[in-house]
Amino acid sequence: MKKTLWAALLFCLPWTAPAQRKGNMSEMEQSMRKLSMAQLAISSLYVDSVDEVKLTEDAINGMLSKLDPHSSYTNAEETKKMNEPLQGNFDGIGVQFNMLEDTLVVIQPVAKGPSEKVGILAGDRIVSVNDTAIAGVKMSREEIMRRLRGPRDTKVKLGVVRNGIKDRLEFIVTRDKIPVSTVDAAFMVTPTVGLIRLSSFGSTSHDEVKKAIKDLQDQGMKDLILDLQQNGGGYMDAATGIASEFLPKNDLIVYTKGLRTPYKEFRAQGPGLFREGRIIVLVDEYSASASEIVTGAIQDQDRGLVVGRRTFGKGLVQKPFVLPDGSMIRLTVARYYTPSGRCIQKPYTMGDKMKYNMDVIERYNHGELTNADSIHFPDSLKYKTLRKGRTVYGGGGIMPDYFIPLDTTRYTKFHRELTAKGAIVNADLKFIDKYRKKIRREYASFDKFKTRFETPQELIDLVLAEGEKVGVKPKDEEELQKTLPELKLQMKALIARDIWDMSEYFAVMYEENPFVKKAIELLER
Repeated sequence: MKKTLWAALLFCLPWTAPAQRKGNMSEMEQSMRKLSMAQLAISSLYVDSVDEVKLTEDAINGMLSKLDPHSSYTNAEETKKMNEPLQGNFDGIGVQFNMLEDTLVVIQPVAKGPSEKVGILAGDRIVSVNDTAIAGVKMSREEIMRRLRGPRDTKVKLGVVRNGIKDRLEFIVTRDKIPVSTVDAAFMVTPTVGLIRLSSFGSTSHDEVKKAIKDLQDQGMKDLILDLQQNGGGYMDAATGIASEFLPKNDLIVYTKGLRTPYKEFRAQGPGLFREGRIIVLVDEYSASASEIVTGAIQDQDRGLVVGRRTFGKGLVQKPFVLPDGSMIRLTVARYYTPSGRCIQKPYTMGDKMKYNMDVIERYNHGELTNADSIHFPDSLKYKTLRKGRTVYGGGGIMPDYFIPLDTTRYTKFHRELTAKGAIVNADLKFIDKYRKKIRREYASFDKFKTRFETPQELIDLVLAEGEKVGVKPKDEEELQKTLPELKLQMKALIARDIWDMSEYFAVMYEENPFVKKAIELLER
């Protein structure tokens, strides 16, 4: 056995005497040889067959797991899925949809997209793809998406059921590039204050934000609320580009440095589109990475104020290494620092991802999310903003200038269970399916809808009925009455989304948003 193993190793690796080999090779060379010999021994001599691809991936994951929490490995398929939302487009048929029970219902066809071009309408039910039934067969959402998507310029035959038409319709749709928007919403919250909600920092985000700024300025915007709540980040170039729209040319936005990565500064390029008006940035504990770069720059340069809760604290720079099979290693090579010198990254223990991932829960348990008095920083973490010399704090994440506590009582248990079990979405789809034309006819504009529409009792009854179907009921009349105000607001917002788009959804929901209310209060002082 030993002779066979040694012969196998000798076949691939040049042999030298152990003492000589140890003396002539660096520790890295010794480690690489050791790893190669182990893999060769397993693949050549192990008693059972092994999946060598998985074995290699496990070895890579094992090494990365001993490093920081953000160094990671993804296989080729995972890499493609991870990059798609940030790349700004994918190939498909161009519809926003939801599942009503086991049937795909079109919420909106993408404007000027392939489905709209052939005549598919909001409310249509897509029941088959290339003559294969996708409705009534308990097909997973992922499988349905796989069938609908495909390379650009390929054709797909869709079977469609439409209200008011007896026979099933058929459409031949030519797939095309479908834009993925990262600006969730852009609208005026007062006659002079605009709001832009950004969900992530993708390849098209800078252009999207510029367009949103111009559109809002045309509507009379003087001041801006930049909503980065729950924005987990994305491309650094998008972050520096967007920050440049708000800062004077050459203002420092962020700098990076690492043990083997040289110090590098990123400055505003100018001329920015929004240099004069006031800015309020909204953040919470899930705002991370690129969101923290933009927020830190605006705060440190005294360009605007930050409202919300301390951000996540993801300030490690990953460099992607694409491997020959399309898989990728994202290796941490440096750290981000705000203009005042604050390290964005929160503390972590090498190899302990569990504790790191529990950080937000620990913040909640310690009271940081609900009570500003629970937040304490040592003097060593004090920094000064660059223009006004205001005190800001390091230690991981960006601390807001104005704290908004987490309201743990806003949503009842009944409301949360209705949401989790899909009762709210199902009720909305059934209601809008029945009344879409009537609502469009009665409310010619969103402004009219926002001012006059009140969620009818019929819709609330439908939600309660859908809840009962999945075993969700209020524990008593008190819980029901406490649930109704938020539920009615949410249902009105969902109808606005279905008739118009996401900007209108957030325009309704944000009427009662404490972050937005505080921002408006500050801008009206």
